[in-house]
Amino acid sequence: MVKIERSYPAPESLASEALKRNGSYEKSDVTDRLKRDFHDKCYICELKGLQDPEVEHLLPHKNRTYPERVFDWDNLFWCCGHCNKVKNSGKYDAGIIDCCKQDPEQLLRFTLQDNDISVETIYPENEQALLTANLIYETFNLKNTGIREAACENRIQSLQVARNVLYRELEKYKEKPNSARNRRMVQSLLRRDSAFAAFKRGYVRERLDEFPELETCIC
Repeated sequence: MVKIERSYPAPESLASEALKRNGSYEKSDVTDRLKRDFHDKCYICELKGLQDPEVEHLLPHKNRTYPERVFDWDNLFWCCGHCNKVKNSGKYDAGIIDCCKQDPEQLLRFTLQDNDISVETIYPENEQALLTANLIYETFNLKNTGIREAACENRIQSLQVARNVLYRELEKYKEKPNSARNRRMVQSLLRRDSAFAAFKRGYVRERLDEFPELETCIC
């Protein structure tokens, strides 16, 4: 999870649909904007190029029991079906980090060691950060059904591929640090709009003694 810059004003359809008894918060102007703002990535697991995108409510509306949340532009997020289902648990109702208003990388540490995903809070007293860390961990590790096990394995494999690409490009950069091509490649991989950016940026953040000049790429 990384910081997202949400665009304004809100899509026009939200206001008109909110006046209807069963209005939709998934009109094309909403989905197109969310897809663009969130770089076509699930805001929770950061899988990119979603085949099953969903419009997710940061604070649940509970079948429109909280109508003010249904069409609130600030409450709508671009999410994959897997993460949306994992998040649909009462323990997350209090609210996780709003990545459009807070920078998750200032609150959480993301690491991948072999096949093990770790998401740790920098400030243990921050309940939102604790909830968010647990949610992200579960989206990669909650395997209580066959479908979820397959979804988790797919995300871990995709993350490993992204990590290995970063490893290779960092090795090339280390060999030829003055190469403009090598630097551009690394910079591209560390952009917030790239897949699994929090984990890749976290890897470099822990190795700034080796790559001090890359600090500007992960700010």
